[in-house]
Formats: sequence, structure tokens, C-alpha cells
Amino acid sequence: MLNWVLVDEIIKNGLKEDINNIDITTDNLIDDESKSMAYMLAKEEGVIAGLYVAERVFKILDKEVNFKFNVKDGDKVEKGTIIAEIKGNTKAILKGERLALNLIQRMSGIATISRKYRDVVKDFPVRIVDTRKTTPGLRILEKYAVRIGGCYNHRYNLSEAVMIKDNHIKAAGGIREAILKVKDKIPHTIKVEVEVESITELKEAIDAGADIVMLDNMELEDMKKAVEIGKGKVIIEASGGITLDKLVQIAEVGVDVISVGALTHSVKAMDISLNII
Repeated sequence: MLNWVLVDEIIKNGLKEDINNIDITTDNLIDDESKSMAYMLAKEEGVIAGLYVAERVFKILDKEVNFKFNVKDGDKVEKGTIIAEIKGNTKAILKGERLALNLIQRMSGIATISRKYRDVVKDFPVRIVDTRKTTPGLRILEKYAVRIGGCYNHRYNLSEAVMIKDNHIKAAGGIREAILKVKDKIPHTIKVEVEVESITELKEAIDAGADIVMLDNMELEDMKKAVEIGKGKVIIEASGGITLDKLVQIAEVGVDVISVGALTHSVKAMDISLNII
């Protein structure tokens, strides 16, 4: 589910950025009463995400625009698939075209790579999750696209959960000190995750009461030891430089969660076009 209050704000900011005062081309070229039909075309294979967001772009510009879904979010489509048809005010279609495409292309690119990661480990009891390495201002859409692709979300923001990373540990004076201090101040409903880089740090984090440990850039052998020590005591997350070719080996170790920044931080947008008939 998407929070449409937040999504509408993203769209309106995008429209203000793109149109500013007027669309000097469209507003001087197209009559106010002009109507057109258009379609969105997938120009490559991929998983679609963001159809409702694209529709909302046009509806904000003109609530009478009709947006027909030919597929749904989460569908894998072939090159040449017409994913949506649009009918309505020509000015609204032309003004919304770029923003609608920017969003659905980005979101579909994320859903496509997320589906690839999910499929690689579908036979393992492990979750692939995203990170906070998202495009500023677009996190809610990008994390939605991750879920549409079949993966899961890590925390949305710094307020949602405690994650004690290396710099926190240095600033606080150590793992134990950091965990005890933060646990003394947070509600009992909040979990504490700690980043560890060695088996020694793992043991210290468990002993101090961590709920989740993140194995940061650990070698496979160390990961295996960490799972033997921590399984059943803490949730074990593998992180750092995770790629598709490493995924099965890491899943086989028995970690509970694998976090992958690549789901969002360096994704290639899916090639989708909008064409007026």
C-alpha cells in the first residue's frame, strides 16, 4: 500500500519542478479543448511497478483523464507490451508525460532487479531486503517497487529502528556501551540492530542484548561461524557488497536476512515510452 498523501506531494513537487509557470510549448500549441489517446509501451522485458503512480500524475493535472490498465503492478511483461492506455485532455497528457515516465521507469527498474534477486533464493528461508540507499524524496516509491518485485523492506528511516553502525560504536566507546545506553532510552517495542565485523564483535553484541546483528562484509567462513553462534539468539543479517552471483552461497550459510543496496542505489530504469495515437 502507498500513502497517497505523501505520493501526491512527490508528484506535485515533480510537476512544479518540470512546469514551473507554464509549459511554454504545450500551452501555446494545443487548444484547451483538445482530446487525445495515448499508450504506454514497454520497450524491454521487465517487471512493472508504478502504474497507479503514473495514473495519479495525469489525474492531478486533469481528473477527467481516463487511464486504462492493461497489466498490473508486479506483472512481468515482454518487450512490445502496451501496459496502459490513456484518453483525455491533450495538454494534461503532454504535461504529465515526462514525470509519469520518470517515475514508472525508475520503479519498474527496481521491481525488475528485485524480482531477479528474489528468484535466485526463492528456495531458501531467507529474506532479501533493501536499504536506505534510495533517491532523496522518492524513498516511499522505491521501497514500494522493491516489494512489488518480491523482496522486502528494511527500515524506512532513522526513526523506525535502532541500527548501531561502526561510527556509532566508535563515538559511543564500544559495542556494549552503545547497546546498553540506547536500550536504556528507547521504548521496549523498538528492536536494536548492531553492525559487526568479526566473531568477537558478534559475541559482544549478543551478550549485550542486541536483537539483530548485521554481518558487515564478512567472508563466508566467518558467516558460517556467526550463524552457528547466533542462530536462535538473534536475527542474523548479511550485508555489504552483495551481488547476484554471491547470493546462493550466502543464503546457504543460513542467515535470516540479506540486505542489498543495489536494489535501489544503482538501478537501470526500465525503458518505457508514451505515444500519442
